[in-house]
Amino acid sequence: GIEVGNEPDSYARHSLRAAGWDRALYEGQVSAYRSAIARAAPGIALAGPGVSGSQAFQRWGPAEVRRQRPALLTGHHYPLRCDAVPAPTSEQLLSAATRSLEGRSLARYLSVSRASSIRFRMDETNTVSCGGKAGISNSFASALWAVGYIDQTMAAGASGVNLQGNPANCLGYSPLCAPDSALLAKGALRAQPEYYGMLMLRSLVGTRPLATRLVSSQPVNLAVSVLRGSAGGLRVVIADDEAAGESPTIVRVHVGGRYQPATALLLSASSPGALAGVTLGGRSVAPDGSWHGPRTLPRIPVVGGVLSFEIAPSRAVLLTLAPRARTRR
Repeated sequence: GIEVGNEPDSYARHSLRAAGWDRALYEGQVSAYRSAIARAAPGIALAGPGVSGSQAFQRWGPAEVRRQRPALLTGHHYPLRCDAVPAPTSEQLLSAATRSLEGRSLARYLSVSRASSIRFRMDETNTVSCGGKAGISNSFASALWAVGYIDQTMAAGASGVNLQGNPANCLGYSPLCAPDSALLAKGALRAQPEYYGMLMLRSLVGTRPLATRLVSSQPVNLAVSVLRGSAGGLRVVIADDEAAGESPTIVRVHVGGRYQPATALLLSASSPGALAGVTLGGRSVAPDGSWHGPRTLPRIPVVGGVLSFEIAPSRAVLLTLAPRARTRR
């Protein structure tokens, strides 16, 4: 499909349209584009409105639904602003407060989606707006954030998510980049820390999020979700966003007794601020882009229907549980 316009709610603020620009004028221009596109290439689907945030989406999304009936609803999200005062930090990116605000933002997006029965896709997101911020967007903190946010977006019911990137800028947000123009021209990209978070979650494609409730006797900066695969297996995603040096957290997940021991795929680095040395399952992404996980992963038993895992701060893990084979009588 085609998305007409990029963050159209901000056009007047960026002097791309005259004062008085609003969603009604936007809808008129979208209709004109749709007619022209239909003449040139009949049957092309429309996506939109691709607004800058969920509050704008609550104003523009319902109008898009009524007037355009797009095949896909879209919007954008950046948890931190590049022009914020004081300046954004990794600690702020990984804070429980930021995760809570992201949950409320997703709820606004998905409320319009559910009311209209049109799927919603977060078609642009990353750490800090305006291309990112060096020391945050290119650090291991971005990988931990990506794990938590992609997982949270899936759990909310979105149909997909796209991480924004600029392959020519290794200091900003980009899962893949080239350190200089010559390598960029050759297509010789390298994996940034954020890419590892995406790599860890690739096995979640096709799974279904389950209702998950986190109970703790004290405040924890922890994200936990459980998803079910088509063959009945479970994926458990745990991200511990506590600062490096804090005590490990023991997570107990009540999964029932019908599962084999879980395998644990760990995402780690020396600290949230690390710019290199990120590993997934103890392995790095090779210069040619390949990643070969270890032949064997640590196995965590399920005892009394409970899976217990101790996770260190500033780490994320994917636990995979396969159902036990049924015995015939």
